[in-house]
Amino acid sequence: MQKNIIPNQFSVSKNQRSQLNNHGSFLIWFTGLSGSGKSTIANALEKELHKMNIRTYLLDGDNVRKGLNSDLSFSPADRRENIRRIAEVSSLMIDGGLVVLSAFISPYKNDREFVKNTVKDENFIQIYVDTPLAVCKTRDPKGFYIKAEKGLIKNFTGISAPYETPENPDLKIDTTTTGISEAVKLIIQKIKPKLELI
Repeated sequence: MQKNIIPNQFSVSKNQRSQLNNHGSFLIWFTGLSGSGKSTIANALEKELHKMNIRTYLLDGDNVRKGLNSDLSFSPADRRENIRRIAEVSSLMIDGGLVVLSAFISPYKNDREFVKNTVKDENFIQIYVDTPLAVCKTRDPKGFYIKAEKGLIKNFTGISAPYETPENPDLKIDTTTTGISEAVKLIIQKIKPKLELI
């Protein structure tokens, strides 16, 4: 099926787009339980990067599932496909010269490794938002944990589906001890070398 597909080689390169933007392009991948604070931190980070004239785009689990991945369930197979599509979209955006922020539970280690391999190791920064399950349950702004514990939501991470903790994230943030603004500062410090053009 793939044998007759030959990618076009276009004239404008990723490097040229980065030079135009005056910064590098890469993926910041936020992983953690539902309610851990992934999207909140990613949103605050994007606002700060925008102030720094960094061209960004934020991909969020709920928003992507309303459009691109609206045909997918939360079964293990569909979770893998969800992440596969996000990895490919992120790769295109990186090639387009953007700093991509992706906030997804992404509970499986193999799926996160797939993302890293797809966008390439040098373009991948993994942020583990390490918020305890008990704290995530108290936040539960959408009432998902309550529904999951009643059996109304199947395959819910942390309740009826596993979360495989990242072993070596580039940065781990515990939101019970680190506020949003401090988290943003830590991430910016971490990504600064990738923002600089060689």
